[in-house]
Amino acid sequence: MRIALIGCGAVTQAVYVPLLSRRRDLFEVTAVCDLSRTLADAVADRLGAPGRYTALEDMLDAGGFEAVLVLASGSHGETVRRALAVGHAVLCEKPLALTRAEVAALPEGRLMVGYMKQYDPAVRRAEELLAELGGAGVIRAVEVTVLHPSGESQLAFANLTQARDVDAGVLDSLRAAERELTTRAVGESEPVRSLYGISLGSICHDLSLLRRFTGSPAEISHVETWGPAPGSVEISGPLPAQGRFSIRWHYLEDYPAYRETVAIHHDTGTLELVFPAPYLMNAPTTLTVVSGAESRTEYRDVTEAFEVQLAAFHAFVRDGKPPLTDVGGALEDIVTAQRIAARYAVQHGLPIGGEAA
Repeated sequence: MRIALIGCGAVTQAVYVPLLSRRRDLFEVTAVCDLSRTLADAVADRLGAPGRYTALEDMLDAGGFEAVLVLASGSHGETVRRALAVGHAVLCEKPLALTRAEVAALPEGRLMVGYMKQYDPAVRRAEELLAELGGAGVIRAVEVTVLHPSGESQLAFANLTQARDVDAGVLDSLRAAERELTTRAVGESEPVRSLYGISLGSICHDLSLLRRFTGSPAEISHVETWGPAPGSVEISGPLPAQGRFSIRWHYLEDYPAYRETVAIHHDTGTLELVFPAPYLMNAPTTLTVVSGAESRTEYRDVTEAFEVQLAAFHAFVRDGKPPLTDVGGALEDIVTAQRIAARYAVQHGLPIGGEAA
């Protein structure tokens, strides 16, 4: 499958370039696009891609590919809209967009939204075991803890090419556009905006897992934040079938390593997932199964979740196999993030605007 990459930053260089290099049986990268010509050339050189662009419209006009991977930072709504409009299949990194309006404006087309943790072998095994136990109706609680060090420390090993050739005015314009989208989503309150950014930028991974295990929460009961920005976040509420969930997310600048734990407590035991740093290829997630008589079983698989996700995209485009997250699932996560923002605003007497109001 001939594909194009949009965005040549950290996740592209650290994750997608090595994976696409070793999955040439599935993909041929024919074009890359980034605002930085330095980054576009660096990624294109590593993948042997002839097309190098700094403007999306130029790449779409030139064509020569059937699918697009949208890997840039920020909201992806407009980029995805333009790629779908000219007939390309799209794999879009989370979040799909910052507003519900962007999602509503998308044309019909083949769209898969990337939440790689849904494709983790340990997560899929946990889903199977949960189904055998009786599904969401047996869950008493889902407890999530995320310890999030700085992005720089997580990526120090990757020797990333840096972009220093993008016009400052262009960057200012993009930042202004992002601010406007966030205003349309949740209004002007800076604490609410910060929380919304964390929810869609990081906690959305945990929302996507809740979506798979239990369904998206229809209600948010409590939200609290504390500590130096971006600080710590606590979110809780009822699950759709029964039981409750809690998410505790902590940004710890100098914490030794990223760590994420998702514990599903059910009537007869616990399924506990411990995720490693997401940028370490083939580092296994550990699933610990606690059952009767204090029996403990550990499951590990070094199959890389990002690689499984890429193979799933290939199967989606070529064979029509539905993705785990389509436009509907991505929209659910945006709605949940807006509910989180609205609950926080109400609890703390802050203004809430935009779609979240």
